[in-house]
Amino acid sequence: MAHTSWFFEQFLLVPHLPGYQRFHDGYGLLFNSYYQGVGRAFTRAQRGLLSRPTVADVMRYRAHVDSAMVTLLNDPRRAAESTMLTELGCHHEQQHQELMLTDIKHVLSCNPLYPVFAARQDVPNATKAATPLSWTDHAQGVYEIGDATPGFAFDNERPRHRVLVERYGIARRLTTNGEIMEFIADGGYRRPEHWLSAGWATVQEQGWEAPLYWLERDGIWMQFTLSGLRPVETDEPVCHVSYYEADAYARWQGHRLPTEAEWEIIAVDSDDDRTAMAQGNFADSGHYHPLAASPSALSQRPKQLFGDVWEWTSSSYAAYPGYRPADGALGEYNGKFMCNQYVLRGGSCATPAGHVRATYRNFFPPDARWQFSGIRLARDV
Repeated sequence: MAHTSWFFEQFLLVPHLPGYQRFHDGYGLLFNSYYQGVGRAFTRAQRGLLSRPTVADVMRYRAHVDSAMVTLLNDPRRAAESTMLTELGCHHEQQHQELMLTDIKHVLSCNPLYPVFAARQDVPNATKAATPLSWTDHAQGVYEIGDATPGFAFDNERPRHRVLVERYGIARRLTTNGEIMEFIADGGYRRPEHWLSAGWATVQEQGWEAPLYWLERDGIWMQFTLSGLRPVETDEPVCHVSYYEADAYARWQGHRLPTEAEWEIIAVDSDDDRTAMAQGNFADSGHYHPLAASPSALSQRPKQLFGDVWEWTSSSYAAYPGYRPADGALGEYNGKFMCNQYVLRGGSCATPAGHVRATYRNFFPPDARWQFSGIRLARDV
């Protein structure tokens, strides 16, 4: 809350609202995450040690910012610029709403009492056995990906451009917990032949034996969720796996991960984007956990493309041809992270509904597991 309030203050109120007074001169140091162009940021490794300002202080800060934002947005002389930046700020805040859920889950998982954040909800028509894996094939050709709409999109989704894609197939559903259990039982976490070199080194250094938040009790796999500790459901999509794990599992299966272009082409081709996203399991559902594919979702086209889990692709996070970052500090929002990261697509059960698009590019380092990240397989045809 404090960081996103600072974002509105720094990038909208200070430059665009005459006479605006900062709430606190020291908050820029505390709540600037990484924008070097506007000043120094507090050391990342020590941010968790800060106990002040209090929550009440932060809420007063937010009220101060909100009041000033209302004044700014009601000024027709500044409407065009302030509206564009406000929309960016709102989408930025939605990103942090998801990150807050993942952080809460990680913190609660460290407590041996495994406390409940939100009670588990019943799932209508829940299945108990995953459908057999099947594939949707797509023709080779030159396609266009990326955003070219007049609406909002992050700069890393642009410009729209052409890509050459060979004939490929993509799994119609997400990889399940039961399938990862088979990988584990076959020694998947102990067999270096399935892993990238850096991935195998990470497995050994960090002692990975299963997805994050899994533990074995009396021969039964359990997983920590935001509704507490519970048995792993074999038909649910696996989540909290790194790129290294996703890639190793795909190799073990004799398949691969999709490229981000393959994923986007299928997502646009499979359904009307709004219909598919409306059916997705997002944070608004209150489940905060990926759900098994419902019987109605099993068809000849890929499902669960939006919501449930962010889907790893094999694409390195890099600029699209013709990409230009914004001028000034806002140019740091995406561009400077285009190194040593992989692209994920589709959103998750912790993503606010309406935040993602078929062109949306999330990105994380290959060893990251704390996001709701999962697997959809692809194959050459």
